[in-house]
Amino acid sequence: MNRLQARHTFAVMGGRGSRGVIGVEAPDPVLSLVSSLGLALIAGTSLVVDLEGGLVTRRTLGDLTAHGPSREELSPGRTGVALISGRGVDESESATLIETLSAHWPAVVVRCRPGQWEGPTVPVRPLIPGLLGPPGGAAAVWQPLVAGMRPPGSGPVLPVLKRGTTVALLGGQSIGRSRWVRAWSEVWGLPWA
Repeated sequence: MNRLQARHTFAVMGGRGSRGVIGVEAPDPVLSLVSSLGLALIAGTSLVVDLEGGLVTRRTLGDLTAHGPSREELSPGRTGVALISGRGVDESESATLIETLSAHWPAVVVRCRPGQWEGPTVPVRPLIPGLLGPPGGAAAVWQPLVAGMRPPGSGPVLPVLKRGTTVALLGGQSIGRSRWVRAWSEVWGLPWA
């Protein structure tokens, strides 16, 4: 599927709510996971599909293909964020399953590697001081490691991610609407390609 076809195909994947389907990719696996969770949390009720493959969940997209989805997998039974691993399917099967799931979920966040997801994808880049800083130019969501850093490209700059927020996100704990999570709200409305 070429990029133009992909934009058209995934443009209609609006979900039941106002959020839709969007991918998240980052060069660091922890940053990609917490970013996916932050974007999902700000959406409210949402599903995170881990195409990157790092998460282990009770069921996977492969299980959905082999045995069909259960009622709670097909649509949300309660508010909050649900997670499912993308293991067990190839990229074309995962796109079909995500399209099916997006018809029933208010928001779907696809955690992916660069180029793995054909739909709109948010690049998340760490803002590292000094020579290790990211190259400039491209739009991204910028995650500073220390306060006061300026991004080399356009896009939202998140607050510094505090250790407690990271631990809570990775531990599956509720963190409410922290300043870091609230900063993700504008990301849904930007025109990611």
